[in-house]
Amino acid sequence: MAECFFALARLVVSHPPRLAIPAPGRLVPRSSLATILSAKMRVNSIQLALAGLAAVSNAVPVKQSVDTQKPITKLQLGPRPYWLVDSLEDSPLKTELEQCKEMEMKPTAWSIGHRGGGTMQIPEHSIESFLAGTRMGAGIQECDVAFTKDLELVCRHSHCDLHTTTNIVDIPELNAKCTTPFQPADPATGKTATAKCCTSDITIAEYKTLCAKMDGSNPNATTTAQYLKGTPTWRTDLYSNECAKVLTHKESIKLIDSLGLKFTPELKTPEVPMPFAGDYTQEKFAQQMIDEYKEAGIDPSRVYPQSFLYADILYWLKAEPEFAKQAVLLDESADAPGAFPGAVANLTRYAADGVPIIAPPLPYLVTVGKDDSGKEKLVPSIYATEAKRLGMKIIAWTAERSGWVGNAARSGDYYYATVANYTKKDGDVYQVLDVLGRDIGVLGVFSDWSATVTYYANCFGLFP
Repeated sequence: MAECFFALARLVVSHPPRLAIPAPGRLVPRSSLATILSAKMRVNSIQLALAGLAAVSNAVPVKQSVDTQKPITKLQLGPRPYWLVDSLEDSPLKTELEQCKEMEMKPTAWSIGHRGGGTMQIPEHSIESFLAGTRMGAGIQECDVAFTKDLELVCRHSHCDLHTTTNIVDIPELNAKCTTPFQPADPATGKTATAKCCTSDITIAEYKTLCAKMDGSNPNATTTAQYLKGTPTWRTDLYSNECAKVLTHKESIKLIDSLGLKFTPELKTPEVPMPFAGDYTQEKFAQQMIDEYKEAGIDPSRVYPQSFLYADILYWLKAEPEFAKQAVLLDESADAPGAFPGAVANLTRYAADGVPIIAPPLPYLVTVGKDDSGKEKLVPSIYATEAKRLGMKIIAWTAERSGWVGNAARSGDYYYATVANYTKKDGDVYQVLDVLGRDIGVLGVFSDWSATVTYYANCFGLFP
């Protein structure tokens, strides 16, 4: 490009267009006028070309970088929260929320970015999702932590989800390294397409060549390109056309720190036998995650380490007491039929062992009850009231992960399982958030679209 610029410049200097400009007041023949205008047009075209080439030759490709971010203080919630408020049936809650439509929104730790917080529309655990969630007010950001073949830590929701959250199957040399390389569907036999690609299948260098994409796959795919096209219809591929940048755990720390936010890394339960690669134990994995915050000079008060494995929480309580002051036990123990009473009973043991924060999914916390007149309404569950009685702090997951709320009952949605026959409109997410915020007093709520939770938190002054 530079060579083209200088060549054209030399041409103009050495062969300037010759314009025969008539004396003032003298008539110009039509043929001469055409010649003059043509010459002027050539001059203007050359000048424009030079200006354009100069601009291009000086341009620097813009890429998202963890090195160039600054705290985002001017939030942009977009239309969704306001649309959700309008969707609510007339009620005192709707009136309160409507009164907040013109207020200036601020970041809040009550709004926790789930896999970045832009996850509903932007590839999860990408720098783009982190920036979107932050611009929508998330005050805490999550990196789900998995390890690679060479024992480096990366941000992935599962150790083995690369085949649905990245383009790995479309890269032949990396697809070949997958636990289960892509196998096409066979329409004749009804066999569906399969693949299983884990972070532990590849090195950190190989991981960094991947592009994040919207989570999903096409079970009827006969090619890798078809397999990658499986985004649910209520999400979008609008922001997936370019290569969304995947992050290592260290990069996520650097990014979140530069944005001035808090951290909530989740130690993902391995899907390979442990110890891995000889002597890499679960304890070493748990310690490595904490060590990377120490190496970055992050104050423990800014970190909320999470895990579904109770042994991880107990390890941190003993080995890293400062970081464990905000340790989060993720609880899914009531998912099995009939297991809910046992999950409630387990809270007593967790509290006695010193677990400071319990984090169950939405259906563990909110259910349908009745007001004094006998009318149905959403209320805190027995699980929520028991956790509060024991003095445990509560974090809830995950808002905005269900698609159309009105379809929850028909689709068997997980997050609205206990209230699916009550919630009818998308705006009813604010009824759920109202129980979490006003009645239960949760510490924060994970969301796939941070703006929704940020709006509620700002409206009711929730800035933990």
